[in-house]
Amino acid sequence: MRELIEAHRIAYAAFGKALHELGGDSGGASREEERALLAICGHAAVEEGDRLAKARYLLEIEARGELDLPEHMQAVLRSTMWKG
Repeated sequence: MRELIEAHRIAYAAFGKALHELGGDSGGASREEERALLAICGHAAVEEGDRLAKARYLLEIEARGELDLPEHMQAVLRSTMWKG
């Protein structure tokens, strides 16, 4: 989980940098950031530490108003289903 969160933080920073650079194309950075966030949403956190890290990080993202796509919620819900 920590690796997924760090990957999203890096992608988010790259996306922000691309947005602020004059003439920068944020398309690739935006897609990379979205993929990283969806990976966190879809990760089936089994251990308690991972569950807490996932929940805390997603609450931070949600507080910024960025956990807003239907795909985010679908991935979170699917990640909670036990595969048996």
